[in-house]
Amino acid sequence: MTIRDDDTLAGELATEAGERLLELRARLGFEDGRALKDAGDRASHEFLMDALRRLRPDDAVLSEEATREERMDPRRLSAERVWIVDPLDGTREFSEQGRADWAVHVALWQRGALTAGAVALPAQSRTLTTASPPELPEKVREPFRIAVSRTRPPEFVRELAARLGGELVPIGSAGAKIAAVLTGEVEAYVHAGGQYEWDSAAPVAVAVAAGAHASRIDGSPLTYNQGDPWLPDILVSLPDLAPTLLAGIRDLHRQTP
Repeated sequence: MTIRDDDTLAGELATEAGERLLELRARLGFEDGRALKDAGDRASHEFLMDALRRLRPDDAVLSEEATREERMDPRRLSAERVWIVDPLDGTREFSEQGRADWAVHVALWQRGALTAGAVALPAQSRTLTTASPPELPEKVREPFRIAVSRTRPPEFVRELAARLGGELVPIGSAGAKIAAVLTGEVEAYVHAGGQYEWDSAAPVAVAVAAGAHASRIDGSPLTYNQGDPWLPDILVSLPDLAPTLLAGIRDLHRQTP
């Protein structure tokens, strides 16, 4: 693997991890979904950790599949460079035959900001990266579409879509949802059920590099490499749609007792 810079590294690692997951999926099959999920999480995590130790030995890493002790290592909070990775985002979709809405996330946080990232969508044969961010759609489609969870779409997003005339589109992993915004399959992703930093760091890095809007649902900044890696909510959208969504969310919150 030839490494030119952090953006390229993120893309290469995410892509190779995804290729390994495709091979694993084909070899193990779908009869035992739990075994396939566990094997995918483990294999991708081990590959990414080994690669980062070898290629960026001085950097810290925050991974979904790390132990709690590793995640809470105080050295991460004082490090200037931290890789935030989700080795397999969307394990449910990964374990279901025919589904392509799962991903591999690799992001780099430096001195308070995300500076590089990649989202591999292996079953879609593409990787979105900060090295070459996708070109956003020029116009907001009407009615606009909001990506939501397949299994637990927030009720307030249903209300938001109804109020603003939008449509809901169920998609699997968070990475696949944000990628769908960047590739024109939807215009926004709104989530308020909580998630972790590794669920969004890489796709947010790519979204920002592409010129999309990315924030908390109240418009405040998304922050990463925190002691507690929990993020309560997120909004990613085409930039022209963001003011409408933020205003709609504020109105809904004012009306909530």
